[in-house]
Amino acid sequence: MDLKEIVCAHSPDSDDAYMFYGLATRKIRSKLLSFQHKLEDIQSLNRRAMNGEYELTAISYHAYPYVSDKYYVMASGSSIGDGYGPMLVALRPMAIEDLKGKRIAIPGRLTTAFLTLNIMQPDFIPVEVPFDKILDAVKDGAADVGLVIHEAQLTFSKTGFHNIVDLGKWWKKKFEMPLPLGCNILRRDLSPELRTEACRLMRDSIQYSLDNHAEALEYAMQFARDMEPELAAKFVGMYVNHYTVDCGEIIPKAAQKLLDLGHEIGLIPNRVELEFVR
Repeated sequence: MDLKEIVCAHSPDSDDAYMFYGLATRKIRSKLLSFQHKLEDIQSLNRRAMNGEYELTAISYHAYPYVSDKYYVMASGSSIGDGYGPMLVALRPMAIEDLKGKRIAIPGRLTTAFLTLNIMQPDFIPVEVPFDKILDAVKDGAADVGLVIHEAQLTFSKTGFHNIVDLGKWWKKKFEMPLPLGCNILRRDLSPELRTEACRLMRDSIQYSLDNHAEALEYAMQFARDMEPELAAKFVGMYVNHYTVDCGEIIPKAAQKLLDLGHEIGLIPNRVELEFVR
């Protein structure tokens, strides 16, 4: 079988970079598959997945119902918040009940952060801004509260913001499960042999980074958006863990719960069964 090149798309974040380190640097190789890496923000990846543009791509779990006809979820590569996750922050202390009716700056309607917020409190006014401009939107008065993802979850307090609620913590307390945030998906038109190989490569790449932590972290630092090494290491450690190597049984269950609740509150139009491949 000839070597087939497929596009492997993910976000330019330190945790994704760490995850894909083995593949991006060709320390993990295959006789069947080679990858052309594309880096784009998660909101763009969510949109492109709707058109089935890339064979392998990272997306938000919230986006899966809109692409389930074209993709499977890979058992490896999920970003999971186990008792932590996206945060709602404001310039003054606030109770969860105070969020009702507030203008909340969100990083995109297809993000899992937006879905989880709606499950917790559906009555608010979303103000859509790029994820790295969330805190600015609150500072400038364009929003009352910011829904922060990525590294801002660890850095918001430096700029005078207060944590209103950690959605991952809220989810874990309410449902006793980790919060599935992002996943890697694989296009259905790939042959079973190539699907299996892509899953192996993904799993091996993540395991390689965990086994060679220092060098993988050094590579990921170039995507860490001005974070100091200790903070970047903490962020990567939060979102690349044993669930990332293999989602096991609990993560598909948690992800199904998340999407079912999204359908129940009317945010997701159709109920979808998640299909995982290994």
